[in-house]
Amino acid sequence: MIDASTFLRRALLADAIFSGVAAIGFTFGASAFAALFNLPDALLRETGLFLIAYTALVGWLASRPSVPKPLVLLVVVGNAAWTVGSIALLLSGAVSPNISGELMVVAQAIATGVFAELQYMGLRKSGRAVTA
Repeated sequence: MIDASTFLRRALLADAIFSGVAAIGFTFGASAFAALFNLPDALLRETGLFLIAYTALVGWLASRPSVPKPLVLLVVVGNAAWTVGSIALLLSGAVSPNISGELMVVAQAIATGVFAELQYMGLRKSGRAVTA
């Protein structure tokens, strides 16, 4: 466990808010977003369901004065992987989004990459290990 810096906690909270909004939208509005972005309904709904659990985890981490460093590193690496995976999805040809869909995927990939960087910076600003 480490003492979480205010910077880290705020970066985690911002991620939780962003992810929570996306979770609600994609879970309950998958059909509407699928039509808007020309992306598969199932992809959006399953992404939303995953983001519900992710939001709970990241929100919980943001609320703690001390956090498990490996868990925060997992969030950082996961965000970086999400960024790369989003761009890879577009380049793979597995989906054929319209221009709005492409812009949405790129925008969320950029936002997720920014969260990864901010969380990593916050982790570096955090205190030493907490002793029991």
